[in-house]
Amino acid sequence: MDLPFAPSARSSLGLEWELALVDRQTGDLRSVAERLLNACQEDAAADPDMGLEPDGQHPFVKQELLTNTVELITEVCDDVAQGVGSLRQTAQHVMRYCDPLDVDLYSQGSHPFAPPTEQPVTDKERYAELIRRTQWWGRQMVIYGVHVHVGLDDRRQAMPVVDGLLNFYPHFQALSASSPYWSGEDTGYASQRALMFQQLPTAGLPFQFEEWSGFEQCVADLAHTGVIDDVSEVRWDVRAVPRFGTVEMRICDGLATLEEIAGIAALTQCLVHSLVERMEDGEKIPTMPPWYTQENKWRAARYGLDAIIILNAEGDEELVTDHLTRELERLEPVAKRLGCAAELSLVEDMMREGPGYLRQRQVAEAHDGDLRQIVLDSAARTRMSINGGRSV
Repeated sequence: MDLPFAPSARSSLGLEWELALVDRQTGDLRSVAERLLNACQEDAAADPDMGLEPDGQHPFVKQELLTNTVELITEVCDDVAQGVGSLRQTAQHVMRYCDPLDVDLYSQGSHPFAPPTEQPVTDKERYAELIRRTQWWGRQMVIYGVHVHVGLDDRRQAMPVVDGLLNFYPHFQALSASSPYWSGEDTGYASQRALMFQQLPTAGLPFQFEEWSGFEQCVADLAHTGVIDDVSEVRWDVRAVPRFGTVEMRICDGLATLEEIAGIAALTQCLVHSLVERMEDGEKIPTMPPWYTQENKWRAARYGLDAIIILNAEGDEELVTDHLTRELERLEPVAKRLGCAAELSLVEDMMREGPGYLRQRQVAEAHDGDLRQIVLDSAARTRMSINGGRSV
């Protein structure tokens, strides 16, 4: 199978932000995505500078699996500031239609108390087929994430970049972990989402290939055996996206604020750019055995920023925050060249202030275990961030 890799500017960006719609008083999930999407689509259709996509959707506000969820995306962006600015503008537009519905936008790795199997599924055949095939696991997908696309100008770089990003899987997971609760219970994990999503076919950790041809063969085999109909159904945590000419980092739990998204986007962009430069200097990107990568994913999902991670094929270990601190220093010159030094510095704020899983447990403890307060707190932070005031 030949998978053409679309032309893409090196280190260009695209951002995706999955958001639940929650009741402003109770924090319950509200299945009003269709009403919100229709309002946004009417605006886009009437705008001569925007218009609708060929499938009738808004170009930047998309349907998702559940009727309580929308996804905001950006156009192709030159830098992190442009990408975050685009997300903010779209989110402000969406919030205009949230107000009459008395709902807020909420993005963490999961909803802390909603019964997963009771959430309505969007009435589309592709979603119905997903549920028919995956059954109970598919009905558990009350999860939300943040995805970052980074452009590559040569598809030969794609598989080494995927492998290189896998070395930083626990860093992204620990920074973003925000799903400790599931169906009203504290799971003991920092990220329940990480372990839940991997139960779907073709989700979870990617396979590792030295060459693009290996990825093409894998996709061909999956299609031949009926696992997928299209390469877009390969939902790995880090993946190449041929139709965009990008590598996509899909590790992160949902993030409440645009500041956090900016930090994650800058870290992703800098790592990818650095990996490409190393390859151009003739360096082979080091990899770890799959069993180490799998263990790192589990450790970060379980322990978050307290995870002791495996660093290399030799099995050396270190606290994830210590290693990340050194990596941020290494990436500072890269960030300056890419124009995202200020955004990369936000990663230090994320480590200092703590990820969503810590805040959620603190909020629950302060309110005698009332999980509704977790949702209301996170939604308030999202609203403040979208409106331009830095969230605390």
